[in-house]
Amino acid sequence: MFDKVLIANRGEIAIRIIQACRELGVTPVGIYSDTDETAKHVRLAEEAYNVGGSVARKSYLNVDAILDGAREAEVDAIHPGYGFLAENTAFASAVEESRFVWVGPPSDIMEQFGEKTKARALMDEAGVPIVPGTTTPVESVEEIHEFGEEHGFPLAIKADGGGGGRGMRVVHRDDDIDGEFEDARHEAEAYFGNPDVYIERFLDDPKHIEVQVLADEHGNVRHLGERDCSMQRRQQKLIEETPSPALDDEERDALCERAREGVAEAGYVNAGTVEFLYQDGDYYFIEVNARIQVEHTISEVVTGFDIVKWQLRIAAGEEIDFEQSAVEPRGAAIEFRINAEDPSSGFDPLPGTVETYRQPRGIGVRVDDGIDEGDAIAPFYDSMFAKFVVAGQSREEAIERGKRALGETTIEGVPTTIPFHRQVLDDDRFVAAEHSTTFVEKEMDVE
Repeated sequence: MFDKVLIANRGEIAIRIIQACRELGVTPVGIYSDTDETAKHVRLAEEAYNVGGSVARKSYLNVDAILDGAREAEVDAIHPGYGFLAENTAFASAVEESRFVWVGPPSDIMEQFGEKTKARALMDEAGVPIVPGTTTPVESVEEIHEFGEEHGFPLAIKADGGGGGRGMRVVHRDDDIDGEFEDARHEAEAYFGNPDVYIERFLDDPKHIEVQVLADEHGNVRHLGERDCSMQRRQQKLIEETPSPALDDEERDALCERAREGVAEAGYVNAGTVEFLYQDGDYYFIEVNARIQVEHTISEVVTGFDIVKWQLRIAAGEEIDFEQSAVEPRGAAIEFRINAEDPSSGFDPLPGTVETYRQPRGIGVRVDDGIDEGDAIAPFYDSMFAKFVVAGQSREEAIERGKRALGETTIEGVPTTIPFHRQVLDDDRFVAAEHSTTFVEKEMDVE
């Protein structure tokens, strides 16, 4: 195992990695921007290094400064967390070419899965169902017209180098193709530095279901069950749960095994998430997230496996020491993303100082956060500052526990998404698991 690990991130995920390092006897080293000099993750790290100005591109995206910090701290490895540089192939390659170990999939694997068309082709070859569409970037707008004629509308134009809804355009008629094609390319270039796009049949009312996998360099691949991330707004996840209420046991076993087999055939290593859309009894692969996910918490809660520790163990060359049959998820878990946003005003981010912060407690409640009372939430980064996770013996108990936990919480100084989460838990359609990825926009009274 490593002696020292630099965590190239901030906030709650940096703290989560710090905790895993400490339990493994590893010294955690942090980084910080000018704004984050007194942040919670800095206070908890054994040592921390300034990597630049407040805006992310001058600090948390500053590869040279991060590597300089790693050299000064004399660490063994670098863990990127999620976001920022976590799926940046160039950064992973730079770490690999240095004397440090990259805690994540090798850069060549990241590159394969980072370009969505390559990932679709890989999984298609492995026998995993994909959404009907192209497995190479679109060369011309004429290809999209031809696809529309053959497969009908709506169709989706999607960024080859990205995800999260960035660079995606839904086209409902042939006359709109030309304009949407150009808009998608411009946005893809702006967000991902890659203007390439591909096309898929657009599923208009799907569930979003993903499978957590772990793979080591010795050929062992395991899955830790699935998560349902259908409660979204504009392709941004708000609430996640496991197991998915949309699947029966036979569907669940088949989906998870397909995901496991797909990444095994692709030679994947470390933790990852295989994402699917599910509609009308069929599931389709959409992408692999080659990193730890925000919602890894709920998989940990129901399986008992520490995914972040396993990331570190695998990166250190250790072999997965449990069989697939040892993974026996118990009960149900739900995660609520607590963002400094105002749900009553279009979910506008509103940073500020958290004047009062009383967390939920009690049986079946887990809190992962990046702040303490009195800390400021900066305007330069993502607005999520905490995750509340509740677990119960059943989905029904988890929902009731969620109501209790959110009701016990007091946060003053910034608006939060808690009122939205409470609204969801009181919605009969969510309780009946009738929601899909379009539910918030179509059915809920939010802007």
